[in-house]
Amino acid sequence: MSLHAYHRARTIVETPRQAERRLMLEITSDMIRARDAGQVRGALMPALHRNREVWGTFAAVCGTVGNTLPDGLRASIISLALWVDQFTSDVVAGRESIDDLIAVNRDMIDGLTGVGAPN
Repeated sequence: MSLHAYHRARTIVETPRQAERRLMLEITSDMIRARDAGQVRGALMPALHRNREVWGTFAAVCGTVGNTLPDGLRASIISLALWVDQFTSDVVAGRESIDDLIAVNRDMIDGLTGVGAPN
């Protein structure tokens, strides 16, 4: 099976939640690799930029009319996205470590996986 056919088949069977989880796993893995390679400040920008973009997208989607997530969850995601945006600037400036961004992403991945969700 060609790579294109594989990607097409995956998008047919993958739910939006699974796609979000996969994307967060990829981005978080990129951030961990960059951290473990000793990258700091501006060298982290490729991984940080992608993370900032996805959180901005989550916030934008949560702010759209017709979004069916509970209001409290939508507000929490928007707040986290704003925090990610500001904190990313602090990481690039060398005032903070990337570790807190990685931790927030892991929490989001757990949420998308259903870890800790009521039965």
